[in-house]
Order: sequence, then structure tokens, then C-alpha cells
Amino acid sequence: MVMVDKNCLVQIAVNDPKLMLGKPPALTAATGMDALTHAIETYVTKGAFGWSDALALEAIKLISQSLEKAVVDGQDLEARSKMAWGQFIAGQAFSNAGLGYVHSMAHQLGGMYDLPHGVANAILLPHVEQFNIPACAHKLKKVARAMGVGVLEMSDTQGANAAIEAIKALSKSVGIPSGLRELGVKEEDFEEMAKNALADVCTGGNPREVTLEDTIAIYKAAM
Repeated sequence: MVMVDKNCLVQIAVNDPKLMLGKPPALTAATGMDALTHAIETYVTKGAFGWSDALALEAIKLISQSLEKAVVDGQDLEARSKMAWGQFIAGQAFSNAGLGYVHSMAHQLGGMYDLPHGVANAILLPHVEQFNIPACAHKLKKVARAMGVGVLEMSDTQGANAAIEAIKALSKSVGIPSGLRELGVKEEDFEEMAKNALADVCTGGNPREVTLEDTIAIYKAAM
């Protein structure tokens, strides 16, 4: 169960990259991909608006530039600083505009299997956004551009697919498992998780309507 209330929002955040130096690579990768998921989901969510878009795109850019460096060298203060700022403004964006179905599905994996939230998000992100292309291809193309992909000559759909490939490449580069099967997820749990995901508070923000069958298909694709 996800609890959402305005009283849960912080008033003060200590966002000091020096406190993050030396954190383990796997933790850095998982939390970094979680921050990227926040930014991308916020950018394509139904609740997105100009201010959240600006924050989300800048966060995508910063995280794409610095996450791998922070994973490879946990003492890289410049990379840690960019990640600290990127995750912070991504958090501001999603606290105001909402998230989407990646989080709805990842919450179930965390609840049922006790999987790290960022790892679940990272595995699901490209598959959910692949599903979302018909509803937000033009925005996903801008995600690709923010991630450093040259999309000028691409159509919206081509650009959206380029974003998905860039997400997969970044996940692989920081050591995220390639699929849920590696983490012990079982297909017999898909229907229960899918029902719970549809009831999750984040589901309403997804840019494309989702059914039970869609959700099960996405879980299968992520295996």
C-alpha cells in the first residue's frame, strides 16, 4: 500500500553530495535509476505541466550524464553533485505532477518479493514506456534528446523508441539485472500483482489507460 498525503512532503531536505560519497555501486545504481524513473514518469504523466516538465527534463539530462560515473567511482564529487541535484529536482517534479504505471507495478514487486524499489523501476521502465508510446511519443522523443540521443531527423515514434533503447543501455551500464526472472519473480503471481497495480495511487497518472491483461503482458515482457 502506498500512502500519499500532503503532510508527508518534506519542508527541508539536506541534499549534500558529500554524504553520498563512497556509497556502494549497487545502491547508487538502484537509487539513481529510481530518480530517472521519477523524472521520466513525471514528464509523461497526465498531471505534467510547464514547471514540472522543465524540472523533469533537466533531471533526466543530469542523471544520464552522471549516474554511470557515480557508480564506477563513488568518490567522484562532480558526478555525485549532479546526481544529488538531479534526484532533488525530479522529486520536486513528481511531488507536484505525479507518477505513472512503472511505480504502480514496481510497488507490487517490492511488496511481494521485497525487491529494491529502484531495481524494480529500472527493469519495468522501458517496458511500460514502450506500452505508453501511442499516448506520448512526442514527449518520449524529448526524453531521448535529454539523454543525449540525436533525434532531429527522427519521427516521434522513432524518437520514443530511441528513448527506450537509451534507458535500457543506461540500466545495463550500471549493472541492473536484465529481467525479473533473475530476481526470482514467478509468473503465477502476475494476476494478483496486476490487480493490485491497477488500484495503486500512481495508476491514474499514466498517460495511457491500462487493463489487467495489459499489466500481465508488461510483467511477462519484463521477465
